[in-house]
Amino acid sequence: MKNPFADKVLMAPMAGITDKPMRQIVRQESPKHSVVVSEMVAINALSRKNAKTYRIADVRDEKYDVIVQLVGADPKLFADAAQLAQELGAAGIDINMGCPVRKIISSGAGSALLQNTTLAAKIIESTVQAVKLPVSVKFRKGWDAATSRPAEFAKMCEGSGAAFLTVHGRTKAQGYTGKADWQAIAAVKKAVQIPVIGNGDVVDGASAKKMLEETGADAVMVGRAALGAPWLLDEIGQYLKGKPFKTPDVEQIKQILVRHMGLLKEYYGEKLALPLSRKYVCWYCKSLRDAKRFRENYMKITDFEAAFAAVEAFFDKAKEYEA
Repeated sequence: MKNPFADKVLMAPMAGITDKPMRQIVRQESPKHSVVVSEMVAINALSRKNAKTYRIADVRDEKYDVIVQLVGADPKLFADAAQLAQELGAAGIDINMGCPVRKIISSGAGSALLQNTTLAAKIIESTVQAVKLPVSVKFRKGWDAATSRPAEFAKMCEGSGAAFLTVHGRTKAQGYTGKADWQAIAAVKKAVQIPVIGNGDVVDGASAKKMLEETGADAVMVGRAALGAPWLLDEIGQYLKGKPFKTPDVEQIKQILVRHMGLLKEYYGEKLALPLSRKYVCWYCKSLRDAKRFRENYMKITDFEAAFAAVEAFFDKAKEYEA
């Protein structure tokens, strides 16, 4: 796997979002960032070779390094799933120990593992022993403020064989609300010898630079801020190098969105792609005039050709406002 820290910025894995079309569009718009992370893959379903899950984990035809993120709570199944992911082209394995969603936690996975360090250590050890790939761990700073021990958890991960860590500076209890605690990331960086990626509240080049300076992290990870802005990784990377970046204009954003919709259609087929396109259309047009009314109308479209036409018309009108 290529060095994931070379450009100091990575796209965060997001369930239902960082699928193959999203990875492709990010690579097209931020081509210097050669390592991307898949959406979350359930080990139970992958071990059963569930058709949908198997397809999510299959990255063999992607011409760039993809770290496949796995989620679950069984060390043996983790090993089996990691081996299969390796066969399916993964450049690395990331273990999800941060997801705060109730369904994941109720199965003992995701951020539930923050409360079960013995099991968490067994999962990491089992996965490391099962594959020749680098194995990383993504976790939150703690279950809640009272029990947060990010440095201790990080040391356990390192001792269990993790190659690098990603730390989200929020607790499970916070979910995606409140402010990310960058000092927790700094504490992890001081506690371990392996590379650390900081995650939480990085929205542009200035915030990325500030996080790197305040935490000493080796790189930052960008999540929600890149939705509708797949060029953001490149923008941040250029900022960190002190180089100028020209933000896409309305016409360029339209072209990117149309390409993204085309990739969705190619990968999922028209029937599934159209409803999936709705969230992306909302993100891409969020800052434009009359976006709210356009989104409402777009939700009613039932034909992909009509969807393309609606996007073209809306963005062409937005160009007139911009002129």
